[in-house]
Amino acid sequence: MAVPRVLLVTGAYYPEISAAGVQCRAVAAVLGDRVRFSVLTTSVDRALPVAETVDGVAVHRVPVDVHDPISKVGATIRLAARLARTRRAVDVIHVHGFSQKNVPVSMLATLAGTPIVLTLHTAGQDEPAVVRARGRLAYWAFTSADLVLSVSPYLSDRYLGAGLPAARLRLAPNGIDTNRFRPADAAERRALRRELDWPETAPIVLFVGFFSRDKRPDLLFRAWRALATAGSDAVLVYVGATAQTYYEIDDALARAIQDGADAIERARQVIFVAPTNEIERCVRAADVFVLPSAREAHPLALLEAMACGLPCLATRLPGATDVLIDDGVNGRLFPLDDEAALARALRGVLSDPAGAASMGERARETVATRYDIHQTAERWCAAYAEVLA
Repeated sequence: MAVPRVLLVTGAYYPEISAAGVQCRAVAAVLGDRVRFSVLTTSVDRALPVAETVDGVAVHRVPVDVHDPISKVGATIRLAARLARTRRAVDVIHVHGFSQKNVPVSMLATLAGTPIVLTLHTAGQDEPAVVRARGRLAYWAFTSADLVLSVSPYLSDRYLGAGLPAARLRLAPNGIDTNRFRPADAAERRALRRELDWPETAPIVLFVGFFSRDKRPDLLFRAWRALATAGSDAVLVYVGATAQTYYEIDDALARAIQDGADAIERARQVIFVAPTNEIERCVRAADVFVLPSAREAHPLALLEAMACGLPCLATRLPGATDVLIDDGVNGRLFPLDDEAALARALRGVLSDPAGAASMGERARETVATRYDIHQTAERWCAAYAEVLA
């Protein structure tokens, strides 16, 4: 059989950061000799070239200002025009997430007879009820995919609950490169902290993600503050975009956290780090990872931290975090928006290094066994074979 030509359609791709884009790049690296990938993506950074090759994969970018409705419409038109010129050069179109781009992509794919694989990535966005509210055309595009890959039981349940066909649905969780994301020994951790200019001996509590209200970075700050005012020397590190480059970011969050740290004279114990494509350096340098989100599907940052052997604390989100963490075994789960419970869990792992290390070891085993990137790649490859059959 000829090598299938697959076009990945995403909202962001390297060097810009999104969970879907990160997964696309990682899977492309695994399947490079079995699938011929290309990428069509929107981009908020106008300094990036419109076309380039990344890791041997052809990438075409369509610039967009996500805060400008006219720019978004123009980007959709340009994306559709690009797809129209190249649609006969691909065998499968693999669309990641649902947005304005899905309608023209589905129309052109239908006209060309090109099968579509749709991956559901994001809770609160890639759900049938949410898409249906955008109108009949949007819902037609959502339901016209030949095969749907869901990253989590949560999104699968929403799909099936809408009465959509189970025969089209496959579970394909996010995967992690467990060589890249691996535990650091004490010497490696110290070296990484020197490179990052972080304290070498104080416990590091890590948050990774956009500064959006759904991610709850402020909830983590308040829980950490309770420990800090009681004498804890733990350092809180936030890695992620704090300015409104993307629509979901609330730049008031970072300012409020900084002001709060100043108010208790602990500003040096709160560190902000810009988004990075070398996130493994930050994760491997940390001691504890916290995911205080109110909305997740299959959080990549949590998987990365688990793969690095960190004790992880996460909001209990049914079908999302609770399928990754067995509370008290390979991490800790706390109720949504429960600041006191998060503070207790954080105090517990910081005061019990041996127990925390044991949880981290089991977290690493969970990812290595169930969420290695090669398993994700095989599921994608099987999806392409199925729609081409």
